[in-house]
Amino acid sequence: MKSRKLFFLLFTISCFQLFAQNKEEVIKTGYTFGLLPTISYNSDLGFQYGGLISVFDFKDGKTYPKYHKMFRMEISRYTKGSGTNQLFFDSENLFKDKKIRLTADLSYLTEKALDFYGFNGAVVNFNPDFADDSSSDYISRMFYRMERKMIRFTCDFQGQLIPGKLRWIGGIAFFNYKMGTVDIEKLNRGKDPAKQLPDTELLYDKYVKWGVIPANEADGGHQQLIKAGVIYDTRDIEANPSKGIWTELFFMMAPSFLGNNENAFTKVVFTHRQYFTILPKQLTFVYRLGYQGTLLGKAPFYSQPYMFSSFSAVTIVEGLGGAKSLRGILRDRLVGDGILYGNFEFRWKFIRTKIGNQNLYVALNPFFDAGRVVQLIGLDESKIPLDEVASNYVTGSKEKFHFTLGCGLHIALNENFVISANVGKALDPQDGKLGVYIGTNWLF
Repeated sequence: MKSRKLFFLLFTISCFQLFAQNKEEVIKTGYTFGLLPTISYNSDLGFQYGGLISVFDFKDGKTYPKYHKMFRMEISRYTKGSGTNQLFFDSENLFKDKKIRLTADLSYLTEKALDFYGFNGAVVNFNPDFADDSSSDYISRMFYRMERKMIRFTCDFQGQLIPGKLRWIGGIAFFNYKMGTVDIEKLNRGKDPAKQLPDTELLYDKYVKWGVIPANEADGGHQQLIKAGVIYDTRDIEANPSKGIWTELFFMMAPSFLGNNENAFTKVVFTHRQYFTILPKQLTFVYRLGYQGTLLGKAPFYSQPYMFSSFSAVTIVEGLGGAKSLRGILRDRLVGDGILYGNFEFRWKFIRTKIGNQNLYVALNPFFDAGRVVQLIGLDESKIPLDEVASNYVTGSKEKFHFTLGCGLHIALNENFVISANVGKALDPQDGKLGVYIGTNWLF
């Protein structure tokens, strides 16, 4: 019976694909809109509700699928407090004859239960039983969590050095972080007593008490940053290229003269992405290699997971681990002063068609991800009190590469509005089990 169902499914897809290939692509002009509602549920955070709207202006259509300008707004909430509020704008046509691209973002992001597993990847222990209320070792479902509120403003400019190939990038950014332990009392409101969270120390609380997280960083802080670098870009389509290279090298500087004081630092970011056509308009192979490391100073613990880039099509980019870095590994599982990572995937557009006057494609993307911490954050094991079992927090192992395998499904409207679903499996139980991610846009 299963084989018959599989045969029928493949036969249906093949027929749909043959039908779709006879549909000529529509050249879009003027404004198009993409709307995606967000509805989900988490037993500790409550219901998520809200939506995302993207507006694309293609003008006369001569540059389609490249837009003249784009605006995105996302507002979503969990009933117990976490939320996303974002305004995003991108255009390279605001300065008339000058090809200068402006990308700006203003966000207020609240996380009632942000993942926190310590620092340095395999050096620190992850025990899932501590967060499993059916285990005899259970401490709290929030044991590996903390609270964060973040205000973010970024404004980047890009200009031509070699038209169509090489660009400069410069920008400014402001981040304000408010950090703390999980508000257990708020998360317990309305819960059955048997399902309430215990009021106990979490990993974040222990790190603060032991001094692993410095007292001047424990509650958060602010950062004023400067970005400067170069970008080599020969992609044919930005939203999902089928050929070309996208490589960037830039520096993120938080200098003391801008008020960063003891948390002044300079990071270098290098990311190389390449796209190969295997079957025109159907199958591509793509990969991304990235490095982010600290050159000078000391970045505060709360900013270490943030992954800087020249352009981000998603709201939150941090790792290593999670939807936008290593799919299948727990979010922020690998946090260090320097990180190295790679993503490798095939993208198969098995359906290309039109719905009404809208271009549509559906694609599968089997993938392989890998990464590790290459610059460790100082972790003084002697700070762990004698009445604590040290092996609960450190493994005695050295950091190593972490791997995942998985597959995703993407549905794109007019090339630029992309709904994504990815499922990834960590190959080491210390990194998690299975990650399921539903959101927007391709990984890169």
